[in-house]
Amino acid sequence: METRFGPSGNSLSFYQQGHKSSVEAPKWLADMGLSAYEYSCTKGVKIKKDTAARIGDEANKYDIALSIHAPYYINLASPDSKKRDNSVNYIIQSLEAARWMGAKRVVFHPGACSNMDRGSALELALDTLKRVINEADDMGLGDIVLCPETLGKLNQLGSLEEVLRMCRVDERLLPTIDFGHIHAYTGGGLKTYEDYKAALDTIEEALGMERLKHMHIHFSRVEFTKGGEKKHWTFADTQYGPEFRPLARAIIEKGLKPIIICESRGTMAEDAKEMKEIYESVINGR
Repeated sequence: METRFGPSGNSLSFYQQGHKSSVEAPKWLADMGLSAYEYSCTKGVKIKKDTAARIGDEANKYDIALSIHAPYYINLASPDSKKRDNSVNYIIQSLEAARWMGAKRVVFHPGACSNMDRGSALELALDTLKRVINEADDMGLGDIVLCPETLGKLNQLGSLEEVLRMCRVDERLLPTIDFGHIHAYTGGGLKTYEDYKAALDTIEEALGMERLKHMHIHFSRVEFTKGGEKKHWTFADTQYGPEFRPLARAIIEKGLKPIIICESRGTMAEDAKEMKEIYESVINGR
């Protein structure tokens, strides 16, 4: 598998050009030279089976790798057992939609610490995650890869180390490494090639080369405060970091083949294309 680039959701320009349905997205992205697409179920899994299948057919036709982003309000560490049950259901619903669509990966936010210490919240999240995996296996959905995401706010569960611990629950899991979130979480900690390489080395040490090689990546410029992530911006908003070029170099030098999803605000497809161009320029030594 080669490194793939694509957006999370649809750019404003997609709609400005008269497109109305995500069924039209795969061809539109392929025409831009992109090869991945993350369908957003962040406000609930509302997609109909027929629509999902049509997106899948189009993605297959244009060689677009599909993933789904599960609802934002998942919290595997909620102190409320009903909310934990709901969170399990939201991930299962996302896996079912992924099956209809032919998406190979489901990205999810682990949740928040609430009033617990981080260690207790993580243990609760790990226990809930095991339930998700068991239920997915029972339903024949275990071949779709679950991808817990690193989060950007300090009160959320989802530091790099916490996500790697979740991925160690089952060797089928892959991390979603959101470098914008890590940058925000660490107060601007991703500036150089060495910063990115250190993060990649940490992942390799925890999960091995094979899972590092095929990890899921989210990238965008992110504004942050002392509490962490505040807002996603576009590649044109250069007052915010992090920069993609040093990450591209680190990915290339380690021989990785991730799927890289752009989460810029409104220009995600355009910025995904820019990332691809930066990546190719690094390969070509420019």
